Amino acid sequence: MTPTRIPSEHAEPSIGMVHLGLGAFHRAHQAVYLERNQARHDGGAWGLCSANLRSNRRLVELMRERGQRYHVAEYANHEQVMLREIAAIREALYAGPDGEDLETLLTRMSEPGVRIVTLTVTEKGYHLSPADGHLITDAPAIAHDIAEPTAPHSAPGMLVEALARRHAAGIPAFTVLCCDNMPDNGTRTRRAVIDLARHRDERLAEWIADSVAFPCSMVDRIVPAMSEADFERLAALGIDDPTAVVCEAFSQWVVEDDFPQGRPDWEDDGVQMVADVAPFETMKLRMLNGCHSLLAYLGTLAGIETVSDAVTRHAFVGLLRRYMRDEAAPTLATPADTDLEAYADRLIERFANDSLHHRLQQIAMDGSQKLPQRWLSGAQTRLDADGEIGCTALGVAAWIRYTAGNDLANENHPVDDPMAETFAALHAEHHEPATLVTAFLALDAIFPRELADDARFSSAVLHAYRTLTERGITAALTDLDAPTR
Repeated sequence: MTPTRIPSEHAEPSIGMVHLGLGAFHRAHQAVYLERNQARHDGGAWGLCSANLRSNRRLVELMRERGQRYHVAEYANHEQVMLREIAAIREALYAGPDGEDLETLLTRMSEPGVRIVTLTVTEKGYHLSPADGHLITDAPAIAHDIAEPTAPHSAPGMLVEALARRHAAGIPAFTVLCCDNMPDNGTRTRRAVIDLARHRDERLAEWIADSVAFPCSMVDRIVPAMSEADFERLAALGIDDPTAVVCEAFSQWVVEDDFPQGRPDWEDDGVQMVADVAPFETMKLRMLNGCHSLLAYLGTLAGIETVSDAVTRHAFVGLLRRYMRDEAAPTLATPADTDLEAYADRLIERFANDSLHHRLQQIAMDGSQKLPQRWLSGAQTRLDADGEIGCTALGVAAWIRYTAGNDLANENHPVDDPMAETFAALHAEHHEPATLVTAFLALDAIFPRELADDARFSSAVLHAYRTLTERGITAALTDLDAPTR
């Protein structure tokens, strides 16, 4: 196999954007679009400063050693791979716990030349209640930022402090562009920032509300966590790069066009600049992400490791198609010219890409933050229309069982979730399916009361849980053809 190689050849751009969340997805998605833009403009004014907010100082060190240059390997399949060298990131900072670069980051965000700040900090990084979207003020990072606002720990706190400095200096506000998988992600980010600012200074909060744009966006590219096998594959292609990223060839970015201080001409780089992101966002969350979560919890319980392994099983593909056709698609107000059947076919094709080792455990992380937008809001819409929710109920039941920390063969797995201790306590306290399911559905931080109190939903989840735990996954999938109890 001879890969297609695209080297980075452009002048060094000035820094016009700061990104919070120097993870694999950012490096394989937003940075790639900026690389294309800078190549067209021979550098320009939109270089990136990207900051790692997590406890991974080594990644920043490696990025700096390589002059912030790294490789992205885009796989269509095992035989088709495109290698890109990315140089769009001009500065890498570490602002995680005890991060020595926090002040450098805040200073950079306060510079007049920085006009956009983007974020990929995962759903839990905004410290918003998954059920109602309000700021969780007793979350440790937020409580710290309320007490010590000039030395913030959270992403919202960093935004508030940088905006406070700009306000005090008379510098126009930057635009805040959330790139995480949340519905109305710009609106939610706005709420987190303004709510936190109110704890500091009501006038600052009002200035942010009046002056800062928070456009919504939808991002789509499958970027698995890197493994030793991935690095070995790249080495066979002549790439020795500890900061490299492997991803699928497909990529999509839809952005609400609201940038008062200007933006790159992204539309010429393949970005869809639109007036309303919501139809794209909801379609992706409920179809792609909803399917991913079904595979994550049911597949892990079955002892399956990756997405591509899961979709080799006809029963799982049947589940995904049924869920998309009968439960997700009917809830969508789709973008113009969208063929949902073709979209579903393309998703199954992408999931089957076995050149990616997309681990189900990676997708299963932070379920408490993901369920509301992937499944629960759609389930409420279906119930309001007296529609089917069997696949969603099975998914919720599988998630509850998954949080016990072992699969159906009693093989242990980690439960990586902000509420993991709560889940463990519920499993320790409740040994009967009925009381356990009731206890989980009573978690207001996850389940909206209207949905949890709906007997159609709770009985469907309980029935699915009993079938899953007493008779197994095959029986639970077969049982979807039976009437909801």
